[in-house]
Amino acid sequence: MFKNMRYAIAGLMATTAITALPAQAIETTEPAQIRWDLTDLYKTERDWNKEREQLLIDIEKLARFKGKLTESAKTLADASDELSAINKRTARMFIYASLGGDEDLRNAEGQEKLSLARSVFAKLGQITSYMSPEMQAAGSETLERYIKEDKRLEKHAFNIRDLIKRKEHILGDQAEGVLANAGEVLSGPQRIYSLLTTASIPWPKVTMSDGETVDLNQSMYTKYRAVQNREDRKKVFDEFWSTWKQYEAALGQTLDTLVRSHIFTSKSRKYPTSLDAAVAGSNVPSDVYRALVKAANENLPSMHRYLKLRQRIMGLEDLHYYDIYPEVTQLEREFTLDEAKAMTKASLKPFGEEYLKKLDEGFAGNWMHVYPQPGKRSGAYMQGAGYDEHPYVLLNYNSGFEDVSTFSHEWGHAVHTMLAKENNPYETYSYPIFTAELASTTNEVLLQEHMLAKNLSDAERLYYIDRALESYRGTFFRQTMFAEFELKIHELAEAGEALSGSKMTEVYLDLLKKYHGHDEGVMNIDPLYAIEWAYIPHFYYNFYVYQYATSISGGTMFAERMLSGDEQADDDYLNVLKAGGSKYPHEMLKDAGVDLTSSAPYDALIARMNRLMDEAEVILKRMGK
Repeated sequence: MFKNMRYAIAGLMATTAITALPAQAIETTEPAQIRWDLTDLYKTERDWNKEREQLLIDIEKLARFKGKLTESAKTLADASDELSAINKRTARMFIYASLGGDEDLRNAEGQEKLSLARSVFAKLGQITSYMSPEMQAAGSETLERYIKEDKRLEKHAFNIRDLIKRKEHILGDQAEGVLANAGEVLSGPQRIYSLLTTASIPWPKVTMSDGETVDLNQSMYTKYRAVQNREDRKKVFDEFWSTWKQYEAALGQTLDTLVRSHIFTSKSRKYPTSLDAAVAGSNVPSDVYRALVKAANENLPSMHRYLKLRQRIMGLEDLHYYDIYPEVTQLEREFTLDEAKAMTKASLKPFGEEYLKKLDEGFAGNWMHVYPQPGKRSGAYMQGAGYDEHPYVLLNYNSGFEDVSTFSHEWGHAVHTMLAKENNPYETYSYPIFTAELASTTNEVLLQEHMLAKNLSDAERLYYIDRALESYRGTFFRQTMFAEFELKIHELAEAGEALSGSKMTEVYLDLLKKYHGHDEGVMNIDPLYAIEWAYIPHFYYNFYVYQYATSISGGTMFAERMLSGDEQADDDYLNVLKAGGSKYPHEMLKDAGVDLTSSAPYDALIARMNRLMDEAEVILKRMGK
């Protein structure tokens, strides 16, 4: 029914799937585990199950408004308040199951609870599918009058007006019901992909140069693609991608079916393209997406310069795609969790006391699950969908600088959530990914600059520069390459061209070559490795990944403004965080001086990237490399 509900549900259902890798059985004995306190949500498992069962009953009650929803301001306010209350309770119920399950993915009971929680969301969508069409039928004049008549509708006003704005894309009651019921079918490709890639592909065994035999599944590929021995890296690439190549046709059919489902939905809702439909939920102009792709393509010389810099540090005569992952600089230093807290606070001083007090509040609470343990979900995330409770942060902290950066990143999300909740009612606190990732990437940039402001050895300075440059390669250029691939395959399908696994490999190979300078002699791209598209789960999330690249661009622009002494930048940034979902994200950022349809944010990112490379080259010359 409401835009903000879509943000909240999307975040709930996607948070761990997007940001975390498959769990690994990581053994650890020290330090002692630091756990979050889930009793802040429910005191006992019995309380959780009782609430889940009650929700199923209460959701059914929402059906009584069908056919009557807009007969008066009072009825609309009653229904809106009741729906908000149920949404809030359902979110709380879901995250309890999700967080508990992520502590040990081997626990079948935990995964069953998560499945039960998801079924509540499914029922909520089915029961309330009539609401949007009925409100659309009432028209803007009637709804605006109702907002004036009943003050209870004021907190729902933004979302009601957003619904009216999308009137031409909302179907009739019967058609909306059909689309709601088709949701499980349309999500079939994601389930098939997940099953095939996690349970059905027989992974090869690889013997490394030291005699170690490795079962080269996805998590082991992630580990061994970064080894320092170049022959081992090539062997890992060759074996891993040869295995994926065997499934090119099947995975091509799976992704093609997903693309067709996006086209079906966009046409059903009368959007010009699948891209327009995908970005409409948060009212982001498709021009943002295209401006990002354009900016990345125009600045590929900087990407190629960075790759040549990596080659120089590695001391290689040539560069191949399997050389992209090993660390080229090392930092023989570890950081305790307390040091991570102190470094994060020190680096975020430009945000001011209000922000830092929120950090202190979070650090003092039992809000984190910190260290790796057997069965725990790997990766990191922040879960903030429990409106009446504090956010929760999952980490797998291993004491390296990258762990400190991840710590700062996730607490950027957490403070964003705290500020949004403090300044908005439930109906408008939840924000889309478009602004969410900006709140975390800005922290990463400031942490890097905080470290670079210190009196460091050449080796340590080069390490932090390399980490910053690598984040631009991975988050700006690589994610934009993904975005360009996703756009191209949708455009091909919309133009009536047939898609297949081999066609997707062809498209992806062209992009790999372009982004990595194959034709310019920067990096050699082996055609076998172009099957990589089949490995990327993000392509099953409907034009999602571009937001990582826009966020690091906007975050860099904010950080550069703050570090240059622009006092207005601090206020602009905090106002974005406090606004939550009460404004459209693109318009909100534009008002704060970050227009992502213009070249300015991307220019700021590339300028910083080039400045860092200038310094790296001076250091390398001084080091005799």
